Amino acid sequence: MKISTKTGDGGQTGLLAGPRVSKDHVRIEACGTVDELNAALGRARAENLPEPLDRLLSEIQHRLFDVGAELACPHPQAYGLATIRLEHIGTLETHIDHYEAQLPPLRHFILPGGVAAAAQLHIARTICRRAERRIVTLRDLEPEHFSEHVIQYLNRLGDLLFLLARAANHMAGVPDVPWKKESLR
Repeated sequence: MKISTKTGDGGQTGLLAGPRVSKDHVRIEACGTVDELNAALGRARAENLPEPLDRLLSEIQHRLFDVGAELACPHPQAYGLATIRLEHIGTLETHIDHYEAQLPPLRHFILPGGVAAAAQLHIARTICRRAERRIVTLRDLEPEHFSEHVIQYLNRLGDLLFLLARAANHMAGVPDVPWKKESLR
């Protein structure tokens, strides 16, 4: 596969099985944000995460490529690219329940941070929420060929990434840092 085709030099890019669109088209923005999320997860994985977290993030990275392919095609059902299903959302929910049960109850807002892996997971969480917003915009503009499962998947993923950041700190013996109102600092 050739990386530099020069076909995008004019500010256009091709969709999978679709037309060429502006590089700032909402569909491309959604795809790019999912790609950014995937890169952030790769960065978090470079922090020597405990094996169960690393394995889970690897699975999620693969699934995010599926999300990207679905978003990059204006007719994903017609081309077999609508691959995010309820079972994928259920898998995230199972992981959410698992990690939530292992963590101390959350009684206050916490500041993003802690060990490097947790900080990276918090960054990934915020990118995930932005991807979710971009995909909602896409859905609102082009609802006729859109699966709600993609939005649901990213919504659950944002929740899971928050818990995984907390879990990374917990596994490293680093407590969450509570947010303190200005009047209490």
